[in-house]
Amino acid sequence: QVQLVESGGGLVQAGGSLRLSCAASGLTFSTYAMGWFRQAPGKEREFVVGISWNGITYYADSVKGRFTISRDNAKNTVYLQMNSLKPEDTAVYYCAARWRTIVLGTDYDYWGQGTQVTVSL
Repeated sequence: QVQLVESGGGLVQAGGSLRLSCAASGLTFSTYAMGWFRQAPGKEREFVVGISWNGITYYADSVKGRFTISRDNAKNTVYLQMNSLKPEDTAVYYCAARWRTIVLGTDYDYWGQGTQVTVSL
């Protein structure tokens, strides 16, 4: 049974930082691309950043230069370092797994339950 468990969300002031983690189990983590998505109230879920099985990354324009994705295959964990946070980054953040390659849509095989990130003024 595949499980993706996010952690690290919370409330932060604008300009602050948070680090999200997503621990995976039940899959051969090193063969999966991992993505971070977010969904704000009343909006569709959107792609934030992804990292392929071999370390290729792709960032949404809205987070380039502020967010950094990384993975630790020994720990079956993907991280999202978020710096210079803005109120518009407020959303539920989800991690997702897809075999090998990143896609920008929501066509991922497995999803976590999400973690809330709230950025205040």
